[in-house]
Amino acid sequence: MAAALPISGLTAWQALFDHAHLTTGQTVLIHGAAGGVGSIAVQLAREVGARVIGAGRADDRDVVLGLGARTFLDLDADDLRGVGEVDVVLDVIGGDILARSTELVRPGGTLVTIAMPPTVQPKDGRAVFFVVEPDRARLTDLAERLRAGRLNPIVGDVRPLAETAAAFARHRRTPGKTIIQVTDEQGAQHS
Repeated sequence: MAAALPISGLTAWQALFDHAHLTTGQTVLIHGAAGGVGSIAVQLAREVGARVIGAGRADDRDVVLGLGARTFLDLDADDLRGVGEVDVVLDVIGGDILARSTELVRPGGTLVTIAMPPTVQPKDGRAVFFVVEPDRARLTDLAERLRAGRLNPIVGDVRPLAETAAAFARHRRTPGKTIIQVTDEQGAQHS
């Protein structure tokens, strides 16, 4: 469980709070809400009192709602514009979803993406692309939330080191964070 936290947790925190400045009462749309970053972002946003709209594939609906999203948007079947304007969009998908999300950002709002630099800016808002930065103090805070049961990362799959390339193939999608196991069951390290 703890292996799923560092990069995903820091990325979710920095996106929502350091870059988008999400606060209580705001509305946030989180694309990829059942994934490693998205699932943690849903929980963090809910904890600060934001209204959370989770987006993903239909199969992820129950997981995302179970994490605390108020509503769910099926990116394959639902009209993205149906959510109305939001204060923050967190995008982990990129491409067409990122481009279409710019029109959802209300004036003064922020679109934050980790997928790719945005080519379109929200009208009267801003778009931010970033790469996660190390932050020991924040990581300690996230670990404390995990220990207290306030944060529950989703481990989607645990694969051996030899299957690393296959585990992250573009066509392969699993909810949660994929973990690569570097040791065998007895604790011996692979060379």
